Amino acid sequence: MIHEHFWLYLLVTAGTTYLVRMIPLVLMKGKITNRFILSFLHYIPYAVLSVMTIPAIFYATGENLLPAIGGFVVALNLAWKGCSLTAVAAGSCLAVLLLSLLL
Repeated sequence: MIHEHFWLYLLVTAGTTYLVRMIPLVLMKGKITNRFILSFLHYIPYAVLSVMTIPAIFYATGENLLPAIGGFVVALNLAWKGCSLTAVAAGSCLAVLLLSLLL
């Protein structure tokens, strides 16, 4: 059974989603030239991705935190050395697997 307020909830959700995307288009008429704002907007996707990914790394192994930490350290080292995303993911997964088997 559909909740009696479903259509109201749907309308409010659609409205807020639309407003969040529409308001910047209406308020920002010209090109953004401020270096600080451009830098801020440039790094937002990386910050959001990090905030979403890093906690998931530590909860992925369940109760045993050591394999997750090991995989994270391996991923950081491989990324720091300039390895590809595929190599970083494969290396960290392999590290987690090996540490899980050892512990």
